[in-house]
Amino acid sequence: MAYQTINPYTNEIEKTFENTTDEELEQTLLTAHQLYLDWRRDNNLEERKRVILRLGQLLRARRTEYATIMTRDMGKLIGEAEGEVDLCASFCDYYVAHADEFLAPDIIATTTGRAKVLKQSLGVLVAVEPWNFPFYQIARVFIPNFIIGNPMILKDASNCPASAQAFAEAVKEAGAPAGSLTNLFISYDQVNKAIADKRVVGVCLTGSERGGATVAQEAGSNLKKNTMELGGNDAFIILADADWDLVKKVAPAARLYNAGQVCTSSKRFIVLEKDYDRFLKMMKEAFSKVKMGDPLDPLTTLAPLSSKKAKEKLQAQVDLAVKNGAKVYYGNKPVDLSGQFFMPTILTDITPNNPIFDTEMFGPVASVYKVKSEEEAIALANNSSYGLGNTVFSKDYAHAERVAAKIESGMSWINAGWASLPELPFGGVKNSGYGRELSSYGIDEFMNKHLIYEARQ
Repeated sequence: MAYQTINPYTNEIEKTFENTTDEELEQTLLTAHQLYLDWRRDNNLEERKRVILRLGQLLRARRTEYATIMTRDMGKLIGEAEGEVDLCASFCDYYVAHADEFLAPDIIATTTGRAKVLKQSLGVLVAVEPWNFPFYQIARVFIPNFIIGNPMILKDASNCPASAQAFAEAVKEAGAPAGSLTNLFISYDQVNKAIADKRVVGVCLTGSERGGATVAQEAGSNLKKNTMELGGNDAFIILADADWDLVKKVAPAARLYNAGQVCTSSKRFIVLEKDYDRFLKMMKEAFSKVKMGDPLDPLTTLAPLSSKKAKEKLQAQVDLAVKNGAKVYYGNKPVDLSGQFFMPTILTDITPNNPIFDTEMFGPVASVYKVKSEEEAIALANNSSYGLGNTVFSKDYAHAERVAAKIESGMSWINAGWASLPELPFGGVKNSGYGRELSSYGIDEFMNKHLIYEARQ
């Protein structure tokens, strides 16, 4: 597996990284496991909190530097990349502020004696992370687990190696001891080898269904705890009483942010018959105004896709949809630029027997569906093998909440596009995976809830 930065705007290879050897993997496992033992013996929570505070300071001080690395790796707009760095810094603030609370023992009410549950680390974790948010994906699993005392081995995507290395180096500069977070350029065979190692206790993955199934199978065969976030085909439901000024403001960005390469971005827009034509015209107008170009230029509003492979896959998906009866309302034309740009596209008339109906399209393609009723909208939203997130628009919050509660998903947003904040749990159901990241729910995933009990004599 070649770990390379191939700038998706210039198509030039900017950096290449040497693959990790088996000997380097073994040394990493040895170091990380010893660090876990040291932390279990001495706790060192206050030291770990200081490291994370310093990491947040470094991220803020070098936000443009780190953002530029991400943009060169996978093409995202520089402003979006800077926002990602800021978000990671907020994770640092959040987990340091709540560390004592999250790790405090729970006192169990019992009339039979005394009982408490200690919150303890488990051991070395393996994190397999994707390319679409190169810092954020690492931060949201590393920071809470570092606070607990779980060292982490990182296998990041092969097309954003510079970002992964930059984050790991920032952690080291912040004062984290060797073994805290080790970024390795390893193969999938080496990932399996690490998961199977007795010093590793768990694995967290964000990626595709196929990748998740493979890693989960390896983890399961070795009885290792694992969490999976495997993408989504999120519905954006516009109810009859929606605020259309707000819809107009939010809907285009909900699909085009990060060039549409977001697991929780709105992909299926479900609109009542009375508003269908209005919505299509609104989206077409917004999509037609994007400015494609250099993602390092603040005036650019739509970045290239992350790679040639990603562009080819998305084009094949659109072609398949059209071949099976979907209509192109707007877009799907070649872009006369050298980078991996994909013209924003709007598809309609996708029927349930269209093979793209239950497929995640990772890019600036909006699928728009017309329904006759709210009940039909809910049924359509649930007619998916995915269940990550969804969006509901209504001027009546109680109405929107009732609808959202009927959607089979891990997260719902009302009158807003998707959001990720440190205090909000992130995760899905169905084929979108299991487990949660961020908030108190995320820090609980790889934590030993150790019961201490003394019976009354």
